[in-house]
Amino acid sequence: MELPHLQRTESTVHQRMLDRSAPLDFLESANEWRRLFAEAWGTFLLVVVAAGADVVGAQSGGAISLGMKVAAPGMMVMAIIYFMGTVSGAHLNPAVTLAFAARRNFPWSRVPGYIVAQTIGGVAAASLLRAMFGAQGLLGATTPGPGVGDVRALAMEVLLTTGLVSTILGTASGARNIGSNAALAVGGYIALAGLWAAPISGASMNPVRSFAPDLIRGDLTTTWIYIVGPLAGGIIAVGFEWILKGRPTAAGTLAAQGELK
Repeated sequence: MELPHLQRTESTVHQRMLDRSAPLDFLESANEWRRLFAEAWGTFLLVVVAAGADVVGAQSGGAISLGMKVAAPGMMVMAIIYFMGTVSGAHLNPAVTLAFAARRNFPWSRVPGYIVAQTIGGVAAASLLRAMFGAQGLLGATTPGPGVGDVRALAMEVLLTTGLVSTILGTASGARNIGSNAALAVGGYIALAGLWAAPISGASMNPVRSFAPDLIRGDLTTTWIYIVGPLAGGIIAVGFEWILKGRPTAAGTLAAQGELK
């Protein structure tokens, strides 16, 4: 006699879990302005910390070590995922946004807005650093290390971004980085990649993180490396995700198409 009641209870719990995994705020077009603000603000924080570590290090005469410089953006990304991942998905990176779209978990129609918001946030961060510290530390620009050619730096950025986007796709909920799994995995990967690869390419893995300081300091000579490399790495990671997990989940595809409203 109690079985139908138990089934209804389990069904209710399951529905609530689904509702939390695809909140209306992330799907409703009326809230796109909120998501774009979140991407701009989150990318601002990421760039001001990632580039700012080099700037402050140069300002302080080398008081900030390599370990500190690479840990700072990783920890910042962890914090951003916790406080705004449910709002915009905490992409913070054009390569990530494009990867979610290619994976069919994010609508292509929303990609341009996200990339513009990310770029605005990154340029604002680089502008603030320039206003506060001048051109110290090349404004935190990512450039190939001493004796490292452009091709080797490009290959490193492709490799690092493939790993980063694989980590993101493997821990994300649809097109959102949310919760402790994503925060710890993504933040930890960023720090780890920087620890061993920063002397080679700067371990950017993010076109905006590199483009913004280059634009404000007026030197775009090597910027192409940090645009082509991360974008290529993101697409490779999408291919690997298909190999590992097959087609995207039905829930993720429906969310991307706006059918879960």
